[in-house]
Formats: sequence, C-alpha cells, structure tokens
Amino acid sequence: MVEVMEQFGELEKNPESVHETFRLWITTEVHPKFPITLLQMSIKYTCEPPSGIKAGLMRTYDSMSQDFLDYSDSPFYLPLIYTISFLHTVVQERRKFGPLGWNIPYEFNSADWLASCMFIQNHLESLEPTQNISWNTVRYMVSAVQYGGRVTDDFDNRLLTTFTKVWLSDQLFNTEFLFYKGYGIMRFKNLAEYIEEIEKMKTIDPPQAYGLHSNADITYQRNTTQELLDTMLSIQPKESTAGGGETREASVYRQAVEMLEKVPHNFDPNDVKERLKFYGQFGSMVIFLRQEIDRMQKVINLVRSTLKDLLLAIDGTIIMSEALRDSLDSIYDAKVPKLWLRSSWSSSTLGFWFTEFLERNQQFHSWCFQARPNTFWMTGFFNAQGFLTAMRQEVTRAHKGWALDMVSLHNDVTKFTYDEIKAAPTEGVYVHGLFLDGAGWDRRNMRLCESSLKVLFTQLPVVHIYAINSTAPKDPKLYLCPVYKKPVRTGLMFVTPLWLPTLKHPDHWVLRGVAVLCDIK
Repeated sequence: MVEVMEQFGELEKNPESVHETFRLWITTEVHPKFPITLLQMSIKYTCEPPSGIKAGLMRTYDSMSQDFLDYSDSPFYLPLIYTISFLHTVVQERRKFGPLGWNIPYEFNSADWLASCMFIQNHLESLEPTQNISWNTVRYMVSAVQYGGRVTDDFDNRLLTTFTKVWLSDQLFNTEFLFYKGYGIMRFKNLAEYIEEIEKMKTIDPPQAYGLHSNADITYQRNTTQELLDTMLSIQPKESTAGGGETREASVYRQAVEMLEKVPHNFDPNDVKERLKFYGQFGSMVIFLRQEIDRMQKVINLVRSTLKDLLLAIDGTIIMSEALRDSLDSIYDAKVPKLWLRSSWSSSTLGFWFTEFLERNQQFHSWCFQARPNTFWMTGFFNAQGFLTAMRQEVTRAHKGWALDMVSLHNDVTKFTYDEIKAAPTEGVYVHGLFLDGAGWDRRNMRLCESSLKVLFTQLPVVHIYAINSTAPKDPKLYLCPVYKKPVRTGLMFVTPLWLPTLKHPDHWVLRGVAVLCDIK
C-alpha cells in the first residue's frame, strides 16, 4: 500500500506524462492514508455476495468441477451435496432480514460449504453397502461444527440445528421432497445440467423459502430504507442555516427548554427510605425497586444537567464541549445524545426515548409512593432479569422447604388486557406491554398463529410469570420463545425465555425467527 501511495504521488505531480490507455487497478482494504484525490478520480465498486437463492446456487455450482460431482457413486451423494449448497445459500441470505434471520450476522463463506461437503464424502465412504446414513452425526457435524463453529448465540445455534433436523433426513431422497413450494432437489450428474436448471429459477425469492413469513420482506425493505436515511442524515452539513429559517441552535434551544420543563423532579432519598420501610426494606422486590430508583435518579440528574449546560453553551455563557456539540447535533436530528445512551437505554428516536423516560419514572414513582402495581411494565426496568430473579426469591421465601436453585420460572398467557387487570396474582407477577415478532397470537385458542399480512408486531395479552418448585424440562410441545428488551437481539438484550402453546411444531417458529420484544421502537 505504501509503495502504491508513493507511485501515485509521482503520477499526481505530472499527470500529462501518463499514457492515455494507462489504467491502475487497486484492490484494497480501508486505509487511513488512502489519498482522497485518488478516491475522487477513481471508479469504485465492491464485490457483494450474491443475492437470492438462484445467484447463491449459481455461484456455488459455477465454482464446482465435474470431478467433484463424480466423486461418489452413492445414490445419497448428489442430493446431499445439493442440500448442503441450498443450506449454504439460505444461511447467507437470512442475514439481510436482520434479527429475524440471525441474532448476529455471521460471515459464512465457501470454506464452510466445502468442509461440509468433504465430511459428506468421507461419511459416505465409511458406510457399509447395507448401512444407512447416520443422520445424527451428519446433523451435528454440519450444524454444530462446520457452520456452528462460527455461531456464538444459543438461539442461532438452535436455528442451525433446526434447519438440519428439518432438511437432513431420509425424506431427502424422495422425489416429492421440497424445501419450499417450487424449490426441490436437483439430482443431475452433469454440471452443465445444474447450471442450465439454476438459470431457470426465479431471481426474487419469497421469504418462506428461507423459513420466514411474508412480512419479513417488509422488515428487510424498512431496515434498508432506514439505513439509507441514517446515512444521508449523518453526512448532511452541520453548520447553522444561512437562510431566513430557524437556525440549528435556535431549534435545539427551543426543544431543550421544552424538555427541561418536563424533566421530573428528583426522588427525595428520605421519602423513598421511609416508604420502603413500610413495604419491608429487606424484601427482594423492595431491594430491586430501590436499585431501579437509584439508577433512575442518575438519569434524571444527567438529563437535567445536560439540557441546562446546552442552553448555557448556546447562549455563549460556557464553552461548547465535544459532548455538548454531540448533544446539540443529536437533538437537532431527533436522535438520543450519546451521553444519555451510555447511562440509560437505546431507542430509535429522541421522542420515543423521552416518552419512555417519563413513563419509567412514573412507574417507579407510583410503585414507591402509592402501591405495588397489579401488572408490571417490564420494558421500563433497567434490570429486567433482576426483576424476575427477585420474584423467584419472593415466591421461594413464601414456601417453606423450597430451595432457590430448585425453583424455575414458568408462565401462562392470560386472556386479559392491561385495562382488565384489577388485582395482582396470588403468586408471581403480571407483565404487560410485550410484543410478538415473527408470529401472531390466536386470542380465542390462546396459542401462536401466523402473522397477519402487513402486521409486523402483535401485542400479547397480559402474561402471568410465576415460579414452580421444579427444574424438570418443559413440555416439548411448547415453543421456547426468547424475550428481548429491544428489537436488537443480542445477549445483552436477552431477558428470559417464555413457553408459548402452539398447534404447529415448535421447529416451525424457530425457522420463523419468532421472539417476544419488550419494546418495538
């Protein structure tokens, strides 16, 4: 790279000496010393992975040799190679659907595909003439070793395992087998026949071909548009407007004054202490409440001090620091200032964040100074896992002979909405404000169902979460549904699993990427 920079520097000094047919082809990574003038005068392009099942299969079989297809005479070989190739394309394509596809977007590549195919070759060679394929071995090697070696999230591992469980079985060798309607298995012996047949495939695939619902395409288009708009917003000029309209500073000043008027008062430590004594200050739920109020107090102080300093900085009374400049730009763009994000919670816009800020404070205030809520808004907790742990401790202490390490969580989805709850449960907690992502909810039969078209999120009724004195496995007919605080499904956002009834096999909802979200903004 350094040599290229030096040679380009010489070319820049005397561009007339360059021959008119001279072309410079550079393949490079991001480099801090890359000359901006070279970037401006160059034709830029990137090599993106193929989009769609047709393009993915074409890339796989185009790089394959005829000898690779002729490697084994086993009748299982060609169907298995095509299935691995189809799986390879699907796991790559699911990345574009965001958290619905994968919680973490993994960089699967052709090395994973080749390693899986080589294992298939070795496994078929080791079989006796009358011996059947060991499907458990094949599934484990593909899902847990070859592809699973990159996977770090437990629920992504479950997805890979489910793909292999659904597709890798004896039914694979039936001529009627379909991955999805219109997507069967090719069993040609010549490479040219594969290329010819793949060319006939559709360019655009329905989300169902990847195991997802039709609504997943709306999610993909929306995420792409949002990313484009965020990029456009980030590169717009940050200077004050020179026209007759309201300047950036004036606009932010006005918004800061409005927000400052709405910032709630601080919790009085003495009043909080006296009130918690009334509840019983050593109760597990009371300790949890005290910890939440302490964190909320810090956020209230931070918001108030930032807004006051920002007003003074705009007036010129104090120096505009880097943190205040970021706050000014963020508020103008309706984004949450980084200073606030570090001590609070994420949100897509400043409006949503500030509304949640007020609602969180209201829940803590009413719980502390009025009465314990009949139903809890779990989204409004900093430590939702701590809330459920405190509930487990509360139930365990209420039963003599119960040990905390033998008590596990369970749940029932009620038929009630938030407004219909008039009293707390005798044991456990009611939780409201949860949303299903990737599936709908059949209120009549109280079970999972397919999402309605163009309805991306379905609000669940109030959920009763309680503790039972058992660590035995749950009913396998129930779908183990992960609960996340936000639409970004990372380990940091994971709260707890819920067990939801379903008429279809739970594997169906695993492929759909179904999860429960505390907040959809």
